[in-house]
Amino acid sequence: MKNLLTIAGSDSCGGAGIQADIKTFSAHKVYGMSVITAVTAQSTQGVFAVQDIDPKMIKKQIEAVFEDISVHGIKIGMVSRTQTIKTIAKTLKKYPHNNLVVDPVMISKSGFDLLQPEAKAALIEYLLPMATIVTPNLPEAEEISGMAITSLEDMKIAARKIHSMGPKYVLIKGGHLEGEAVDILFDGTEFKSYISERIATKNTHGTGCTLSSAIAANLGNGKDIHEAVESAKTYITTAIKHSFSIGKGPGPVHHFYQLYHQDT
Repeated sequence: MKNLLTIAGSDSCGGAGIQADIKTFSAHKVYGMSVITAVTAQSTQGVFAVQDIDPKMIKKQIEAVFEDISVHGIKIGMVSRTQTIKTIAKTLKKYPHNNLVVDPVMISKSGFDLLQPEAKAALIEYLLPMATIVTPNLPEAEEISGMAITSLEDMKIAARKIHSMGPKYVLIKGGHLEGEAVDILFDGTEFKSYISERIATKNTHGTGCTLSSAIAANLGNGKDIHEAVESAKTYITTAIKHSFSIGKGPGPVHHFYQLYHQDT
């Protein structure tokens, strides 16, 4: 069994963040470990408060894992402060690692800033160059690339800009556009499109966290980048299709649908 590490924030309602990452790792038959960067007061209706973990504690968590256990892949999610980002980058560089997926979590669906505006430059400078793949949605890709994205062609232009910042691969998620859900993967030379049906549901809490964690798990399990993304897309589409209507807002996706129904 491979060991996967998530470095992200905690979601008290369990649909996104660390909780979604661990569920996704388990669904992909890898052992999940975590470094918590922040604790959120969160429900299906939104994020109401955030308490960041001291960077010294973040450093200690990373060191505790790497000095004891082999890590076959890493997913980085919510890293809200500049010092948090610098600490993660500096600490990870001390240890051999690969299969690093950076999901640039910036703003919650309810509009809460999960990445402080002044920390965006640090994310670009310190984490993107370390990434095997970065997985922004359209609003996040707009923030990173500094351009508006309203079409597939815009997505390709933004992908080129983001790729120039250092990651090996860029996956821009097109879920915010109309029509089919089209994601664009860029390797610095070629583009590959991943198309999935658009599912009519409000229950999309944690989709970005889940997709990036699935990609990390697939890479850790030895799949190449195209297999990892395609398999992750299939997984998240199924999870959304069978999502839960809990709470008063957008509910979480079903991370274990395939496991629960494999014998039925």
